[in-house]
Amino acid sequence: MSACVPTRTDSKRTQRIHRPHSPPSTPPRRFRIAGADVSAAIAVFLIALPLSLGIALATGAPLQAGLVAAAVGGIVAGRIGGSPLQVSGPAAGLTVVTADLIQRYGWRTTCAITVLAGLAQLGLGCLRVARTALAVSPAIVHGMLAGIGVTIAVAQLHIVLGGTPQSSVLANLRALPAQLAGLDPAAVAVSAMTLTLLLLWPRIPGRAGRLLRRVPAALIAVSGATAAAALAGLVLPKVDLPSWRSHALAGLPEGPALGLVAAVLTTTLVCSVQSLLGAVAVDKLIATRPGGPARVGRSDLDRELLGQGAANIVSGTLGGLPVAGVAVRSSANVQSGAVSRNSTMLHGVLVVVAALLMVPILELIPLASLAALVMAVGIQMVSLHHIRTVTRHREALVYAVTTLGVVFLGVLEGVTLGIAVAVAVALHRLTRTRITHDEHEGVHHVHVRGQLTFLAVPRLSRALHHVPQGSHVVVELDGSFMDHAAYEALQDWQKTHTAQGGTVELTGRRVATGTDPGTADPGATATGTGTGTGTHADTDTASAPHTAHTALHLGSARAECQCRPWTPWRNHRCEVPRLAPPDAASGQHPGRHPDRQPGQHPDQHDGAPRPTEAGQTTDPSVLTPSGGTSAPAAPLGGRQLVHGITTFQRKTAPLVRGELARLAKEGQRPTQLFLTCADSRLVTSMITSSGPGDLFVVRNVGNLVPPPGEESGDDSVAAAIEYAVDVLHVRSITVCGHSGCGAMQALLQSDPGQNQTPLKRWLRLGVPSLERMADDRRPWPRLAGRAAADAVEQLCLTNVVQQLEHLRAHESVARALRSGELELHGLYFHVGEAQAYLLQGQDEGAVFGHVGAVDLTA
Repeated sequence: MSACVPTRTDSKRTQRIHRPHSPPSTPPRRFRIAGADVSAAIAVFLIALPLSLGIALATGAPLQAGLVAAAVGGIVAGRIGGSPLQVSGPAAGLTVVTADLIQRYGWRTTCAITVLAGLAQLGLGCLRVARTALAVSPAIVHGMLAGIGVTIAVAQLHIVLGGTPQSSVLANLRALPAQLAGLDPAAVAVSAMTLTLLLLWPRIPGRAGRLLRRVPAALIAVSGATAAAALAGLVLPKVDLPSWRSHALAGLPEGPALGLVAAVLTTTLVCSVQSLLGAVAVDKLIATRPGGPARVGRSDLDRELLGQGAANIVSGTLGGLPVAGVAVRSSANVQSGAVSRNSTMLHGVLVVVAALLMVPILELIPLASLAALVMAVGIQMVSLHHIRTVTRHREALVYAVTTLGVVFLGVLEGVTLGIAVAVAVALHRLTRTRITHDEHEGVHHVHVRGQLTFLAVPRLSRALHHVPQGSHVVVELDGSFMDHAAYEALQDWQKTHTAQGGTVELTGRRVATGTDPGTADPGATATGTGTGTGTHADTDTASAPHTAHTALHLGSARAECQCRPWTPWRNHRCEVPRLAPPDAASGQHPGRHPDRQPGQHPDQHDGAPRPTEAGQTTDPSVLTPSGGTSAPAAPLGGRQLVHGITTFQRKTAPLVRGELARLAKEGQRPTQLFLTCADSRLVTSMITSSGPGDLFVVRNVGNLVPPPGEESGDDSVAAAIEYAVDVLHVRSITVCGHSGCGAMQALLQSDPGQNQTPLKRWLRLGVPSLERMADDRRPWPRLAGRAAADAVEQLCLTNVVQQLEHLRAHESVARALRSGELELHGLYFHVGEAQAYLLQGQDEGAVFGHVGAVDLTA
């Protein structure tokens, strides 16, 4: 047996490798709560307690209902939901909806509606439509929240002034002058103190401020105002928590069926959309904090819907408010360093303890202080950042209509109105196409701005009709969509114009030129007078059939490969047949015509080009980089190379020229060094979604990192590492292995007695990985959810961990790690699954976890 092959062939771990579907045996784990989760739970609890009471006050529900919803949201939604760090409870975004339901149907029926809404959420979660909810325009969501915020602020203003709010925004506005005339000085003083503390507490400067800001501003504001009111002896309405024995639970829904259905739909919509958007926002917050994504997984939105539905069922049954994800509490949870759903659940337990043991303290809080707190939350829901964002994206009209609709009509009516306006705006943009025609230095320019649909065909035809015969025309398509009618109109005019001796050049974001190999010259005549061009990917492939696209390429004599941006990638072999080995008897390839000369294309005979099935000729002698004069036929690899380079020059270079010019002027400033294998299946830019200037890439056989001072090492790798760290100042280094690595297979099968070829000498740098894999004292790295499929995959995983150790031994890397300026990452890419796995631990418990699809939904 080779000394380089692991000796533990009979161990249980080796047996586990050959049974990838059996789960790894793990010892029973004790339930433990991390210290970060405990501190985060306390911080969230201190925020949730006053806000839950304030929101219950704003809705007109029993104050205990807010505590019930906070506890259920923390425990039930925290345990079942798909967003581990999102905190659920009574949300300000539900205040208007719940207040309207209580006024119409009473409290017990409102609880029943909450239960039915939870059942609807369970159904939506089972149907896995959570991602569909995110299709709602952000302008509508932000407008809905802004409208709710305005409604809350106007209603709570009356309590701040010492009065009682009315049933609608208009009624509150009409009653405001009388309320200002008869305001209560004590209520105004307590409210002013609450708002002052709420505003100034986060702005305390200096080191003392950093320490004090750990205590939530909401708790300080309410506590300070309560203490001041008690010391001053002010007589004010205060929190009144009746005995839990008299707490009202859900009853059978009473009221018109149509109204109850609308109420359930409204509650379901607001709860679901707010919770799902909150889950996406929490993912973004986790991604921005140090080490966040490695320890906390991304949200499962369908499971989050199930968790929210279960929480609403329990909350409504127990007489609590509707439950949804809450941004303020979720942000506090993430920023406090929570690492699991235990923090959310523990905060719910603390709310239960407070509701049972802190009733005498809670009943000291003035209602004016809670009203001021909720009014501040409502004002913050009208976000200037959101207004600037929707204005920048030209959706201010949708935002304004939704906001006003929610304020004056209601949540469901306002959202419906916003959706209608958003659809109308989208249709207007789709049909708004500007077509201009002008002449400059003898060249006629037809510029199409916007989407080119059948509605714009008459104007397009009118503009093209003004182009003189025989002239040179540049048609600029400044849009991302072209339907079939517009495509055929442009194609027919192009053929006619080039047949009359004119020339046409089509330009756009994804427009192929006629001189591009593989692109037809539809207007070319037998004498070659036309130089027309064709579009290919600028149209929508669902609207314009594939045959309509390829019609512009018929007659081409320049390309045997028909790979296009919209076709599946097949290594540029889709039209290049592979010939079988020659027959031993005849010396000819099977299927070759007896009269065909060796090296002749299968569709050629006697030197004359023959049409292919697509109607194209395939004479390779005319393939030239510029599409001009003929050149002798090149080898297959050479033709592919020239075709690929020419395609880049014609199609891709115009899109990236500006960015590359900037990089050429400013120099490269990559943030990552990516060290991976030379395997042709590993496309680094594809699996990292990176572009020019993003990655500093080092590739070698087996993604090996020679340790410093290695006798048979390769200074080129060490030089690249030193240059990336000391000169380019990259922030991270990633070692990426992959499945089916030939270097790892060769390493397992190597024999020390064989001749030391350059490849074998290089692979000696992988021997430490073999030794690590054979070491009984070290646990094997593994993939999340399963063991390695075989010994080769196990060695690939082990090799990534070992090469990271080699990296740490380099002086420049060690120095940057000590100063905190550099991070090291391990990555494993499974080629067959197209799945990336990120290393989540080192040595003990080294696990490669899934890297989910960047959906981003964020």
